[in-house]
Amino acid sequence: MTVVDSVLARVPEPVRGLLIKHRELLKFAVVGGTTFVIDNGIWYLLKLSILEDKPVTAKIIAIIIATIVSYVLNREWSFRTRGGRERHHEAALFFLISGIGVALNSAPLYISRYWLMLEEPHVSRLVQEVADFASGSILGMLLAMFFRFWAFRRWVFPDELGGRRRGSAAPVDDPAEELGHS
Repeated sequence: MTVVDSVLARVPEPVRGLLIKHRELLKFAVVGGTTFVIDNGIWYLLKLSILEDKPVTAKIIAIIIATIVSYVLNREWSFRTRGGRERHHEAALFFLISGIGVALNSAPLYISRYWLMLEEPHVSRLVQEVADFASGSILGMLLAMFFRFWAFRRWVFPDELGGRRRGSAAPVDDPAEELGHS
């Protein structure tokens, strides 16, 4: 029994059915949570050390690293039954769309820092850090997340190509089973 199976066994039936129905979104959210931790960990490590005077550059580097992890996890878990393109074509589309996501994620931080002047010496260090987190880690991440989920399903891992990937593995009779297997 996988971890997901054991968690699903404890979830009440109406909620379990909803989770299974929206399993791709749930998996995408788990991958997003994982990459959120990676992104913010690297961002704060960089912006509080070697890139202290370049927070947007630090954020872009962190997002790029998190995006590489995201590709592997999304391809092999979130959207494993979709797609079917050649891997290099799929990866190129993924990173192109993720590049747009990097711009969407970075834009609120850039606006906060350089248009709204929410940086030292104009504001206190605490206000700067709260503004950075709200703009770079919350608002920017939400904008990029909604765009990426839509674009990944539409162009990178389209369902109409999924038959090739699903056809290469044994068919899954129970939709709940699909949620936990990689």
